[in-house]
Amino acid sequence: MNSFCIITNYEKDYNLETTNLVKDYLMSKNKKCVIVDSISEELGYQYTDINSIPPGTECAIVLGGDGTIIRAANDLRSRSIPILGINLGTLGFLTEIEKVNINSALQSLIDDEFCVDHRMMLSGRIIIDEELDSERQAMNDIVITRRDFSKIISVTIYVNKEYVDTYRGDGVIISTPTGSTGYNLSAGGPIVLPNTKSIVITPICPHTFMNRSIIVSDEDEITVIIGETKKNQYEKAIVTLDGNQGIELQKGDSVVIKKTEEEIKLLKIYDTSFFEVLRNKFMKKGVGYESWKTNEDN
Repeated sequence: MNSFCIITNYEKDYNLETTNLVKDYLMSKNKKCVIVDSISEELGYQYTDINSIPPGTECAIVLGGDGTIIRAANDLRSRSIPILGINLGTLGFLTEIEKVNINSALQSLIDDEFCVDHRMMLSGRIIIDEELDSERQAMNDIVITRRDFSKIISVTIYVNKEYVDTYRGDGVIISTPTGSTGYNLSAGGPIVLPNTKSIVITPICPHTFMNRSIIVSDEDEITVIIGETKKNQYEKAIVTLDGNQGIELQKGDSVVIKKTEEEIKLLKIYDTSFFEVLRNKFMKKGVGYESWKTNEDN
């Protein structure tokens, strides 16, 4: 590889110390490297300015935590640029490289000594008042939850237009295998190997005996419809994609979810198995259930 860009979570590297170390190393090897601008929206959400990434860029080096990786993956999906993560967060489940290994990892990139891990994404078509409101993507999960803390919501699930069940509770999580180790896991859902061709449906605190996750094929289409909690009464819900972009839903609104044609390419330097990563990241001494439940980067 000869051309790189760097995407940094400025809250994790506010003085750009590590960012500049990465850039200086690559430049010392006569490689092209630019630091990509980050643009802030209202409410503090940031996204990558892909217009500042030069044509021909072969790799995006992302400095931060898992949340930074997920944001960058969403921003870069149209460019199909492979991503290498450097962990400046806590667990860093998706960020393979620790700070102590930066130089050796960068040299492996230069020497083309890596493999590519393909991760699926989900598309959520949000239907409001029987009309398409928007279509957005998620690498981790699409979550439909209650808006009001004191209320429950009713969601009805269809797979390929076939009725599955109606859940009354806090909502439902539709997760990729990548996202299975996040909110899905904390809600009692299963861990799914990253390259498994599947989608996980997990109810959140359902008020029903049917409280198990359902795993469907990645070729299936899932429809979630907001319903009534009681006769003549319904509560508002919110759909979020990878924890961002919350959109309010009401009775009769729906979200249609399926796999996208686009994939995220994560670069792997080390020959570390998924189960070893689980042991090293999740079972560390001092890392408890609540601390890792969302693939956190906040």
